[in-house]
Amino acid sequence: MKKQLWKTVGFLAAILATSTALGQSNQGDTIADIPFAFTVANHTLPAGRYTVTRLGGTSLRIFSPHNQGTVVLTHAVEGKAPESKGNMVFHRYGDVYFLSEVWVAADATGRKVFQSRAEEGLARTRIEMEIAVLQISR
Repeated sequence: MKKQLWKTVGFLAAILATSTALGQSNQGDTIADIPFAFTVANHTLPAGRYTVTRLGGTSLRIFSPHNQGTVVLTHAVEGKAPESKGNMVFHRYGDVYFLSEVWVAADATGRKVFQSRAEEGLARTRIEMEIAVLQISR
């Protein structure tokens, strides 16, 4: 019951963050051309161009021009020197990709996506996980 309550609170916080961010400038948006289908927050999204927007301190909005996407809760990760280009880190199990981290250019702090149930299930089966890093175009 408590777990469901926290999920509901998190979802409502993400919706609130999205609604307040819609009126903001999109100067901080990051654009990535992702050449494979991937899963984020239990949503599988097709290959394509996605805009990633930071919503406050805990959420990312990931959407395509075709309105496919989601809002996902994240937490900060550090320890990487700022680079001139950003990147997205995916965990790959066979031919299934899961978004793991987003690093924006010139920022030493990245955003780590909480692991989805589907990825947790694959990790438990001991299928070998590989890391795929995709450079962000803007």
